[in-house]
Amino acid sequence: MRSIGETARDSGLGVSALRFYDRAGVLVPARVDPVSGYRWYAPGQLEEARLLARLRRAGMPLADVRLVLAGWSGADTVLVRELLDAHLRRLERGLSDARGEFSALRALLDRRENAMTSFRSGTARVSVAASELAAALDAVRFAAGTDPELPMLCGVLFDIEGESLRTVATDRYRMAVAEAGITGHGGSRVQVIVPTPLVDAMRALSDGRGTVRLRVDGERVALEAEDGQAAGRRVDHDFPDYRRLLPRPAERRAVVEVAPFLEDLRNGPVRRGEAAELSVLRVDDGGAVVLCADDADAPDRVAVNRAFLRDALTAGARDRLVLELGAPTAPLAIRRPEDEGTFSILMPVRMDD
Repeated sequence: MRSIGETARDSGLGVSALRFYDRAGVLVPARVDPVSGYRWYAPGQLEEARLLARLRRAGMPLADVRLVLAGWSGADTVLVRELLDAHLRRLERGLSDARGEFSALRALLDRRENAMTSFRSGTARVSVAASELAAALDAVRFAAGTDPELPMLCGVLFDIEGESLRTVATDRYRMAVAEAGITGHGGSRVQVIVPTPLVDAMRALSDGRGTVRLRVDGERVALEAEDGQAAGRRVDHDFPDYRRLLPRPAERRAVVEVAPFLEDLRNGPVRRGEAAELSVLRVDDGGAVVLCADDADAPDRVAVNRAFLRDALTAGARDRLVLELGAPTAPLAIRRPEDEGTFSILMPVRMDD
């Protein structure tokens, strides 16, 4: 017999997914311990679990998955082929429909871009304290994307407005925002995406005291300091409207001591996700954030990428940080107690299939 953990590891399905498929009657374990409720699977069920994982990755509805597994175990290959072919036809029709919708959306985008004045066309000359700029870049750099298919995320947005410079980075799964005070900007709002290599060069120049000068001229962006200059081309794309992604006030806020909490992350329970290790968090009755065990079933738990959480806590650069937890499907926000303008959010990871 194989334990549920072994079956999850070898099949590509998470433990929570196996529990879900048991409750749904799709893949019922061969034995359930009457005392502990622990699930055990027969050796032959590993093949069914791997098949189930493939079918779900292909987006097959659960009702059809149940029939495929029944046909598979009964050696009814004709039924299985018919179900697979029918699902493939649905996917092809869906892809054709999606192409049509995306074509219409691109046409709408073209008209919208022609009608709007882009923030990318502005120029700016501002001064900022080197230490403030360094802190702002340190707070967001970890969240910058690396996917070449999404070049607009492969950098840090510099959003200049009034007396504030906001730095923003996101890779879709996490986002970080920080602020620094500026002087010398009397114009309208200007946005520029600075590619990550240039961001790193700017950060190195800002590693000191005094004031540095940021200059935006069309396609060029430069940072000048007393001992040098870092300059290059901006990323020629529009950044997402990050203001629409800002987190709403969460139901539960808790202060964590960063150093011991990081130690808990290193040594505490870990859930094995499909793509990464996960940490499952909840706020207990005493108002403290705790890490849930892999088999915990608390309704208010939130699962996030463990490495992303560690990066966000480290980038917070404080001994104490505030964690805001909402519903299991809501982002986790991490804030500095004394600085509401600098924060990061992590997208939750679904635990049940």
